[in-house]
Amino acid sequence: MSEATRGVWGVVPPRASESDVGLASVGVDDVRAARELLGGVAVPTPLIPSRVLSEQIGGPVLLKCENLQRTGSFKIRGAYVRIARLSERERAGGVVAASAGNHAQGVALAASMLGCKATVFMPVGAPLPKIAATRGYGAEVVFPGPTVDDCLIAAQEYADECGAVFIHPFDHPDVVTGQATIGLEVMEQYPQVRTLVSPVGGGGLLAGVAAAVKGLAKETGGGDVKLVGAQAKRAAAFPPSLAAGKPTQIGIERTMADGIAVGRPGELTYAMFTELVDAVVTVTEESISQALLLCLERAKQVVEPAGAAGVAALLEHAYAVEPPVVVLLSGGNIDPLLLSKVLRHGLAGAGRYLVVRCRLKDRPGALVTLLSELAEMGVNVLDVMHERMAARLHVEEAEVLMHLETRGADHSEDVIGRLREKGYTLTLS
Repeated sequence: MSEATRGVWGVVPPRASESDVGLASVGVDDVRAARELLGGVAVPTPLIPSRVLSEQIGGPVLLKCENLQRTGSFKIRGAYVRIARLSERERAGGVVAASAGNHAQGVALAASMLGCKATVFMPVGAPLPKIAATRGYGAEVVFPGPTVDDCLIAAQEYADECGAVFIHPFDHPDVVTGQATIGLEVMEQYPQVRTLVSPVGGGGLLAGVAAAVKGLAKETGGGDVKLVGAQAKRAAAFPPSLAAGKPTQIGIERTMADGIAVGRPGELTYAMFTELVDAVVTVTEESISQALLLCLERAKQVVEPAGAAGVAALLEHAYAVEPPVVVLLSGGNIDPLLLSKVLRHGLAGAGRYLVVRCRLKDRPGALVTLLSELAEMGVNVLDVMHERMAARLHVEEAEVLMHLETRGADHSEDVIGRLREKGYTLTLS
């Protein structure tokens, strides 16, 4: 990777020595064995081309649709492998997990399939569909605090007190090996891939995929594939950890990408990143919302914000990847109410949704005239709130708050300019 590319992508992991954790702990034969174990449990997910992303980066881009996996995400792979490899005595004591939702569902389903009790600690405010699905698979759900890190602590304490086996969401070789089966699928479906981009929370998904992809290349003498991780900027623990040379706890901000909001990388996943992952990038909330909109509108894929982080990385840094590119869509479990908000956010970011306050004369026909002028400009008025009495308004003034749908950024600018030319006072929200 060139120095220019290093700067674009942010933190490039320092390479670990052969004695460190990494390929030694998750080898290709381990991944093949995990795939055998997952036969009839996890489904091979499709790889679909994205014309709009291909045009943006100047080469083929394909989407690996783990949002179509059982439980709606890749998590069933690692959870099932981990629980299936427990002894009968261990399974009899039950399992416990901590998750914002996807790992919770994976553990709950895997436990029910393997005949053991599951208790799952989820953050207060976790998406309701994920809570309902986790309970639907038979798990008991507990809410110890607002973050995944709170849940990890509570789940470990529960395991210590009750004797249940803690199923870590990312920092265990069996979990990582289960996730690594995605890497085998990608290389069989599209061996010409040159860059693979994945969402990153605690690192289990990309660590596993990297082990499979790099391991296959080493085994077969194939070409090098660049592995790139994408983290939400408000919850990006890997860049400071890699800069510090060790897993480092950070304070995370509220992010729509709750599924990858993890405050500290795992010891195992951190070590594997230093050996196998080529770069880590952070992406903004605006890029995530636009990526989700693109997935829904252009690829016809329902993806949750965390699952769209890899696509967001291409939207922010299209010039920094080498095609052909495969982007992992890691999950599709999104609350419909959140989906509506995120889509609106994405439309606003793309210049297709405007919220405008407009002052006009308080006289008969003034509002009708304004709406007629918007119609002539091809604007779809979604909502109008008309206010006539407020301290900020003069006696002869009224104000309307309008939600407008436009054809894009250029059209929005044209609409705003023409309204101001006609003498309207506008405030953009």
